[in-house]
Amino acid sequence: MTNLRKEARGRGCTVRIPEVCNCNSETVVLAHVRIAGISGMGLKAPDLLGAWSCSACHDAIDRRAHLDLERDYVRLLHLEGMARTIDQLLKEDKL
Repeated sequence: MTNLRKEARGRGCTVRIPEVCNCNSETVVLAHVRIAGISGMGLKAPDLLGAWSCSACHDAIDRRAHLDLERDYVRLLHLEGMARTIDQLLKEDKL
């Protein structure tokens, strides 16, 4: 299977948090979704369960940025980004 972490390099952010996203493709990495039973203490979700995320959106997802954003709102945008990421990879026949 394609190395999904490497595929993130140079891509556009698919998370796109309004007024947060820096749209800088040089900072995009694969941001893994956290889901109980799949990920947790010392256990990262499979790479397929991730979204291409710029550094600013990734900071909001991981709660490193002290933003006044609802956790569920950020989680929804992260999941939508994961869907966009998977859709693009399917279009490119990489999944």
